[in-house]
Amino acid sequence: MDQMKVLLVLCDGLRPDCIRDHPAITFLRERGSWCMDARTVFPPVTLPCHMSLFHSVDPGRHGITTNVYVPQVRPVPGLFERLAERGLRCAMYYNWAELRDLARPGSLARSQYISDCVYGSEAATRETFARAMAELRGGEMDFAFLYLGWTDGAGHASGWESPAYLRAVRESCDMVGELVEALSGEYTIFLTSDHGGHDRTHGLDIPEDMTIPIFCLGPDFPAGREMPGLTILDVAPTIARLLGAEIPREWEGRSLC
Repeated sequence: MDQMKVLLVLCDGLRPDCIRDHPAITFLRERGSWCMDARTVFPPVTLPCHMSLFHSVDPGRHGITTNVYVPQVRPVPGLFERLAERGLRCAMYYNWAELRDLARPGSLARSQYISDCVYGSEAATRETFARAMAELRGGEMDFAFLYLGWTDGAGHASGWESPAYLRAVRESCDMVGELVEALSGEYTIFLTSDHGGHDRTHGLDIPEDMTIPIFCLGPDFPAGREMPGLTILDVAPTIARLLGAEIPREWEGRSLC
């Protein structure tokens, strides 16, 4: 059997207490391993959290504390670079330009930035999802990252837990369900978030902002297993180990398999 590929899906601003009853989430909990009270890093802001996810260190180490990228003074190897060094083909599908700095030049075989839609809109998320679905089915990528921003956009526009936010959550989870149905035989699939939110914002050290879900669906993750005490830093080491890449000594998270 060929090595299983890996797909990481991130729904920006997805609060775990708002997804419990969705059929796709129920499926992930029953068929995979999961944590519904994982912790992100502080500050719970989009770019710092993504940098921590892909570099497995806190913002104090990688130096990104706002949504403005600055070069690392003491660079930490990132997940994309580690996979590329092993000769693996990586792809990123996104619609927020600031995420381009998650991958250093030359580490991506495919970078699909959806620039013709407003960030955080329904249209941007649906277009990003459609591009990824079309290209990943039977494709040649060993690792793919798919960013869905509608949930965060709805939270800022209308408020976390508002009807508009809950609709964005529901329909984004519908997309995750479609990905699972189409790709789970070929990919180990991870679903997570970067941060939560409260009122119409996020960035505080409170449970609403700091709590995220992590789901892992694939042959290395026992069905129905709850994994307590996870953090966003654990995602990169887990994916690196699944794909046979070296885990840098600087990384602070732990592999879940």
